[in-house]
Amino acid sequence: MSNSLNTIDAKQVGKTVLTSGGDLSILHDISLQVGRGESIAIVGSSGSGKSTLLSLLAGLDCPSTGHISLMGQNLDELDEDGRAQVRGQHVGFVFQSFQLLPHLNAIENVMLPLEINGISEAIARKEARIWLEKVGLESRLDHFPKTLSGGEQQRVALARAFINKPAILFADEPTGSLDEASGNRIIELLFELNRENHSTLVLVTHDPALAARCTRQLHLQGGRLV
Repeated sequence: MSNSLNTIDAKQVGKTVLTSGGDLSILHDISLQVGRGESIAIVGSSGSGKSTLLSLLAGLDCPSTGHISLMGQNLDELDEDGRAQVRGQHVGFVFQSFQLLPHLNAIENVMLPLEINGISEAIARKEARIWLEKVGLESRLDHFPKTLSGGEQQRVALARAFINKPAILFADEPTGSLDEASGNRIIELLFELNRENHSTLVLVTHDPALAARCTRQLHLQGGRLV
């Protein structure tokens, strides 16, 4: 049983994938615990396994060895539908590529997580408007992703990530494709919304300044925590 104070509990996690050249081990014997409200930066050189670890911790992928518990739920005891249900209830995501649906406008993209969880369209629309106002996009509600700048798309993605008030927010290189000004704005929003919701923040970053803002840094080297 996971410690109730921990939102994430990973024990001796490993990940191996089959390639044309044989088995490739990406992660080795990773054990970590993340408490409620912590902000954690996963750092390391390219190819060290950062994004793979993030995917495993979020239940988007399954480890080859070891166990991961998310919000007290052992992910290895759940099928994909079960893991998706845990993510839908507790988790928000911010990806470098935004992952906005091109056929939905800004407010419809932000409404989506609530609608998936069975919230009525009227309530979902009202909440989405509130969150888009929080990220400074009240004048862009009806704009489709292709008409928004990169920074604006990332702010839509942030509003979508936070609309369910997730217990855990996972962010993979959230400022990687943005200019400095837009990136700084996103960083401020991440930590501001993180504090307001007392959410756990787990992010992958190459940015030392962003990593330094977190309460703790996890350094990966060659697929191992160092």
